[in-house]
Amino acid sequence: MARTVNVDERTVRRDAFVDAATKRIQTQGYERMSIQDVLDDVDASRGAFYHYFDSKQALLEAVIDRMGDAAIASLGGTLDDPDLAAPEKFELVFVSIGSYKAARYDLVMAILEVWLSDENAIVREKFRRDVATRMTPLLATIIRQGSGEGSMAVDDPEDTARIVMSLVLGVNELAGHLFVAHQAGTASIESIVATFGAYTAALERILGLPPASLHLIDEPTLRWWFDQPLKEHA
Repeated sequence: MARTVNVDERTVRRDAFVDAATKRIQTQGYERMSIQDVLDDVDASRGAFYHYFDSKQALLEAVIDRMGDAAIASLGGTLDDPDLAAPEKFELVFVSIGSYKAARYDLVMAILEVWLSDENAIVREKFRRDVATRMTPLLATIIRQGSGEGSMAVDDPEDTARIVMSLVLGVNELAGHLFVAHQAGTASIESIVATFGAYTAALERILGLPPASLHLIDEPTLRWWFDQPLKEHA
């Protein structure tokens, strides 16, 4: 007879590993965290860990996936608000996600320490595909509204959403490299502000918005993100 799996119990148990890993990554860093640390925190065996995850990298992927789910959930009823024009909704999507990340700054920075390493290339690519899959339909809905109300001039909302998402993923990855470069003293904050301004201008052109009408991140917030030092882990 096949063994019956309690889905709720499995989810709770898996979540316990993700909870423990999230705390460890935030306080001591991913590289310094061991699987045994996580096992000790949840009082589990190594066999139990490998029942849910096939590697430490898979656990990192689960932590990042959860962050992505929560960031998208933080949008709340933004997309359904009938009183908001499409450009306002578009801005709020990225402002809300940015606010979510800012509230978890230590965790975001701890992940950034390992995010760009070659050994995590597969995790990055999976993350990019997953974000694109979830975000593109949301952006298409906003762009379709903008096209209908005349606030955005686009030929095809779905194609435009895919192009916008590609650009957003590109600037997100570039932001990581720029942060590292800024920490090393090889990228000035002025050049970083200019780079983000160029990406914003490109989005305005793609969406058919007037120049300087889109405000995804203000300069003081951008400076705050890039001028924070990397946290030293014990």
